[in-house]
Amino acid sequence: MTSTTTAVLEQLDALLAGVREPRLDDLAASDLVELVLAAGRVQRRLDALITTAAGEVADRDTRSSAERVSPRAGCRDVTELLRRTLRVDTGTARRYVHASRAVHGAIQLSSGETLPARYQALADAMRDGELSLTGLLAATAPLERAAQRIGAEERAAADRLLSDSARGLDLADDTGRPGPAPTTDELSALAHHIALALDPDGSEPADALANRKRGLTLGQPRDGVVPVSGGLLPDVAGQLQRLFDALLNPRAEESVADPSGVVFATDDGGGSDLPDPVDPRTPAQRRHDALATILTAAAASDGFPTLGGAAPTLVVSVTAEDYANGTGRASVEGTGWDAPIGVARHTACAGGVQRVLFDERGQIVALGTTARIFTAVQRRAIVLRDRECLIPGCPVPATWCEIHHVTEHSRGGRTHTGNGVALCWHHHRTLDISGWRIRMRGGTPEIRGPAWWDPHGGWHRPRVRPDTGRALAKALSP
Repeated sequence: MTSTTTAVLEQLDALLAGVREPRLDDLAASDLVELVLAAGRVQRRLDALITTAAGEVADRDTRSSAERVSPRAGCRDVTELLRRTLRVDTGTARRYVHASRAVHGAIQLSSGETLPARYQALADAMRDGELSLTGLLAATAPLERAAQRIGAEERAAADRLLSDSARGLDLADDTGRPGPAPTTDELSALAHHIALALDPDGSEPADALANRKRGLTLGQPRDGVVPVSGGLLPDVAGQLQRLFDALLNPRAEESVADPSGVVFATDDGGGSDLPDPVDPRTPAQRRHDALATILTAAAASDGFPTLGGAAPTLVVSVTAEDYANGTGRASVEGTGWDAPIGVARHTACAGGVQRVLFDERGQIVALGTTARIFTAVQRRAIVLRDRECLIPGCPVPATWCEIHHVTEHSRGGRTHTGNGVALCWHHHRTLDISGWRIRMRGGTPEIRGPAWWDPHGGWHRPRVRPDTGRALAKALSP
């Protein structure tokens, strides 16, 4: 007999079959986003159904032979059953099985009563369509790694906090107002903070093992290169990554020349017709060259560039007539290169432009320096506050970002930490058309996103780290 759930799924399948070749090219951008949002809601509910079914199959496979499901389907176990029926790879099938262990409430054979799931609140959020398979795994993984050191009550409190967050409730806001649901990465970060609050000491044996496994080995030259192998401790790798960040920031230089000799310059975030600089190196080659620079700088002791330090000043000379009319070319001091006249009009958020104006006889007409440059100290403070590009879901580190004037400098905005935010190169240049809005309130930035991100249209503090200790104490209280 076909279950009601199966009948509903078959009806849904028939409906989707009717749009097997959907025409999407004539959809407006907002309609296309709505389509993806709707598909996401359906996908999350399907994830919940498959996870629930996987848990039921796994549960029955532990019972008597007459009740087992996988063998009756000609499969070794639930993983093979899912792999064949869903037509997915083994890794995906195992993720469903792993998720089912977290949210499946097994039936107690002696009483026939359904036992609560290990993460009941997250299970409810998943079945309500608020949480995807990957979101569930991201939320539970940090807690499961500390499972031996976290009690049942603490795990239940963490479960409730993560479920609330998955439903879009801001844990740092006591009003309980709804907001945008977190991405999987954001939910994972919250789970890590909660796990750290519950298990601050971590797993000492794992740390000791890592300490023994640290090492770096230079092999014998082969094909003109020396292979490198080994493993770095997290703090050592973190320091190396910081040095890479200082050297590999793709917008660190004010101007870059491609092999053809054309110079491309950064702008002030207002957009430009200039193409992006093209770097023919692979990421691995760029890291190699950065390491060579690090070693050279270490040998010279004083030559290493500081991350987030004062950017080089771009000195552009133009005639007064060309500057007024926006015609001709600008000359970049010390390079022998020329650049479009528009470069003289733009001041990059990460650096400044000193303008030297000449008349037609070569006489200096005016000399001035812009005052809108964020200092190294200001930049470091903003980077520390924002940590990443301010737009939610964008993982670009703030050290790679440009500093954006929330109130434009041309409209009286001050060059101050209370008016600057970190935006990656992409989001800085598309801010006006992307639907994201930024304001400063009490010296801290707030974000209002497009309707697909937050249909409630509220202002939110991005990446606020909630007081997990306070939130846990509240969740643990009766």
